[in-house]
Amino acid sequence: MNSRLGILIPVYNEKENIGETIESIEREVKTPHRIYILYDFPEDNTLPVARMFQLKGINLEFIRNPLGGVSHALKIGFKEAKEDYVMVTMADRSDDYRVADDMCRVMEKGYDIVCGSRYMKGGKQIGGPLFKKTLSRLAGVSLRYLARLPVHDITNNFKLYRRSMIDSLTIESCNGFEIGMEVTLKAHFSGFRVTEIPCIWYGRKRGKSRFRFLHWGPKYLTWYFFALREAMRGNRKTN
Repeated sequence: MNSRLGILIPVYNEKENIGETIESIEREVKTPHRIYILYDFPEDNTLPVARMFQLKGINLEFIRNPLGGVSHALKIGFKEAKEDYVMVTMADRSDDYRVADDMCRVMEKGYDIVCGSRYMKGGKQIGGPLFKKTLSRLAGVSLRYLARLPVHDITNNFKLYRRSMIDSLTIESCNGFEIGMEVTLKAHFSGFRVTEIPCIWYGRKRGKSRFRFLHWGPKYLTWYFFALREAMRGNRKTN
């Protein structure tokens, strides 16, 4: 069966989590799909575990990211994925795959990005650092009102993208997790249709997160102020 949905998973030594993540995807996602493991170096301890699932017949491919970093990995994944719909998720089993099929059904209605939202009605965030959660919620809710974004949760990377929309954008992010925020904002202010559905986010149970606020915080702020500038200019094109 041809896959319709490409699921991109950037990894960095996630052997403790990748098995449960793949099992959860296979259990919850009924839309025909292919999983792409995006890795930086061949010694990554995620790979042997993931290859076991490939040998069991799971529709899974590996894509090497020679430049390193999450943004480069996702940009390569966007380019190499063969499907019309592309979903980004993390390897630590933090995302809610029960809503993946609903996200695809929403996209069928003509949307270009469907965001998983922790902060809209019905969404929830379980665990994770309080400081990070507070800043993330403030960023999302404030931009919804100040920049009139159609989503509450701009910083969540659990999103479904239409491949043709991605191909039309120039992505500037070169290292961090802010890439999802950049793409969503650029799509919105370029007139693409963006929406959200509620999801549950679970804090990492095993291993250490690579997110460091002092390193990536300024990158998020770059796109936060981009949204405010675009909103003030009234640059959002009408559909």
